[in-house]
Amino acid sequence: MTYDPNNIFAKILRGEIPCEKLYEDEHTLAFMDIMPQAEGHCLVIPKQASTGLLDADPACFAPLLATVQKLARAAKIAMKADGVTIMQFNGSAAGQTVFHLHVHIIPRKDGVPLKGHTGQMEQSALLKARADQIRAALSV
Repeated sequence: MTYDPNNIFAKILRGEIPCEKLYEDEHTLAFMDIMPQAEGHCLVIPKQASTGLLDADPACFAPLLATVQKLARAAKIAMKADGVTIMQFNGSAAGQTVFHLHVHIIPRKDGVPLKGHTGQMEQSALLKARADQIRAALSV
């Protein structure tokens, strides 16, 4: 599959589409998932273009996973979660819907199932409130 520079995450990286940004450095960007499967569901993407893990330059993995770890810790604290699910999909058969490498970070509470990824967008005020909590936990 050829990388499409007009995918939604590429547009977010270029500032053409807004996001609820949590963290950014030279190599990565983290932001809230607009269709969260649990409170605090966020995404981390590399700034380098690739459709997924299988065609990515391996040099992007260390900074990507460092940011995933940083955000997973903060999201777990902020959401008072018992654990964190970290997922990454490759190809439509695997459930990938945006073809830019990305990692899902989903804070989990014991006994609370994940909501479906239904296409129902979360209210922006609620996303912002949860993002504020995660951003605060990043500075701890």
